Amino acid sequence: MSEGVTAIEAPARVHRLFWWKEALIVLVFYLAYSWTRNRFGSNQIAADGVPEAAFHNAERVIQLETWLGMFHEESIQELFLSQKWFIQFWNVYYGTAHFFVTLAVFALLFAKRKDVFAQWRNALAAMTALAILGFAFFPLMPPRLLDQPCPTLDNFEFGGACIESAFRDGKDKTFTGDNGFGFVDTLSVYGGPWRFDSEEVASISNQYAAMPSLHIGWSTWCALAVWPLLRRRWTKVAVLLYPLATLFCIIVTGNHFWLDGVGGLVVFAVGAIIGWGMHRWNQNRIDRQMMLDEMLAERTGPPRRDTRIGSLASDIIDDVSGDRLKSRDRHRSDDHP
Repeated sequence: MSEGVTAIEAPARVHRLFWWKEALIVLVFYLAYSWTRNRFGSNQIAADGVPEAAFHNAERVIQLETWLGMFHEESIQELFLSQKWFIQFWNVYYGTAHFFVTLAVFALLFAKRKDVFAQWRNALAAMTALAILGFAFFPLMPPRLLDQPCPTLDNFEFGGACIESAFRDGKDKTFTGDNGFGFVDTLSVYGGPWRFDSEEVASISNQYAAMPSLHIGWSTWCALAVWPLLRRRWTKVAVLLYPLATLFCIIVTGNHFWLDGVGGLVVFAVGAIIGWGMHRWNQNRIDRQMMLDEMLAERTGPPRRDTRIGSLASDIIDDVSGDRLKSRDRHRSDDHP
């Protein structure tokens, strides 16, 4: 480039966001989850009889944690069962923070981090989709249900007390009252926002959607997504503690094994790779299209304007008027050589 000539940089492309589009995406994923829940959820798995698949998958998780020397969920829960208010707090936390914090961070990203909102939204969607597949193909009975009554036509229980297990002491491998796994269903015993064994909640929930834990996956997503917006050190520490607090919550309430939390981290990592990859692919596609449009404009001139009925009618009238004027001028030229 010769001296004195200043290069003019093209303005940076701004990613446009529409609230209705994001709301539609959330709605689509909710409908997909609802369909999966109704197709593979506990209300269907247990409807035909005893939920043996979910119970035996729980045994497999316990066996792996025992082999690792880290099957301590029951001991951790027992340490805090004497504090009713403490358990009630975590019951409320389990049923509310999972949704409200995620929605709040989603809205905050939309408002404050528009430049990276799309990739974080894609990561959340991909992670949730992977979790839905886990729920469908690996139903897992949570610890709180292992000693609860099995489902019958007369109740809305979803437990595995009637299923034989090598982990139960004594000759009788079914639950007899003193040979159980030791977990407590804190929501039923201590109370909370709702009860899983109610008919209403049973009809809209999947009792065996434990692996992977979306509580851990979503809380990790929230912490990392909002991190760059924070300036004070204590707020950054608090945000990082959110997934750890959630891990404690899912264990002390008996809703998950800690391996479920590891599963949540795995789907978050894979979902982030997929989501960010989708975002990069889409950005490259748009960049290529813009480059082609610019090259075409240099060769053929600016692109034609959009054709509308009003403008089309106006063009026709102008053309007709122009033809009449040309004809009149031509006749005048013939009359006056």
